Amino acid sequence: MTENKLIFHLSDIHFGLEDNSALDWVKAEITERRPDAVAITGDLTMRARHREFDAACRWIKSLDAPVTVEVGNHDLPYFNPIERFFDPYKRIRSISDKVERELDLPGLAVVPLKTVRRWQPRLNWSKGWITDAALERCLKALDALPAGVRALVTVHHPLREVGTQGTALTKHGQSALNELAQRPVLAVLSGHVHDAFDIMEETVHGRIRMIGAGTLSQRVRSTPPSFNELTWDGENLEVLVRNLEDVNTRDMMIGDVPENAMPPREPGEPVAPVGNVPRTDPPVH
Repeated sequence: MTENKLIFHLSDIHFGLEDNSALDWVKAEITERRPDAVAITGDLTMRARHREFDAACRWIKSLDAPVTVEVGNHDLPYFNPIERFFDPYKRIRSISDKVERELDLPGLAVVPLKTVRRWQPRLNWSKGWITDAALERCLKALDALPAGVRALVTVHHPLREVGTQGTALTKHGQSALNELAQRPVLAVLSGHVHDAFDIMEETVHGRIRMIGAGTLSQRVRSTPPSFNELTWDGENLEVLVRNLEDVNTRDMMIGDVPENAMPPREPGEPVAPVGNVPRTDPPVH
């Protein structure tokens, strides 16, 4: 019998506008529960400032568990275009051993897939874009897994393509889902939306599960700060949304990925405000 694996899925910490009570709570949970892995799916900071990364890296290094970190769109330098284009990960070198790191557990692997780009041939660079090289690295890692090992793929942006090609959330996201559906992938873990979800996506090669984590920052959307607690028993992957206000898990989940997929703006942020997404029950798997 396979021993249960416990994975904590965190996202959108946004140091610079972090929620310290939420961070203290999650760190205490990690210390007490000792998860087999912690997956952080991007947006460690608000504006990729040095002081924000310093605080984020200190917090991440203090976690008593194996950690893998995805980079989010908020983690590429905003105010230094030279650094953005030529050395975008410079400010997170102190946790370079955790960034886009594959974690191999008995019977289960956590495999990264990068969805951010230094630039895009469209005006909104906050949206996801999967390059051929990034997808190839992910698929190569999945294809190299021993027989019988299942995988969780970590991304920042949900891979669902929504709207027209020009407004799609993640460019080449549907192509990536088609490829992942042909491999032993339990689910694709993402962030960016600031609300939790658990949905099944249809592809030409079958269904694939998409699981999103909420935020641990003050930039909440329609639900309080939260993280996902994943349990894998060798056959079933269970998702429990944990939150500070003791809201029931099903009430914490939105039923679909919103087309804009953006949290509400912070004071002074030059982005149009986004309304709350209605909470609906996700499909039962």
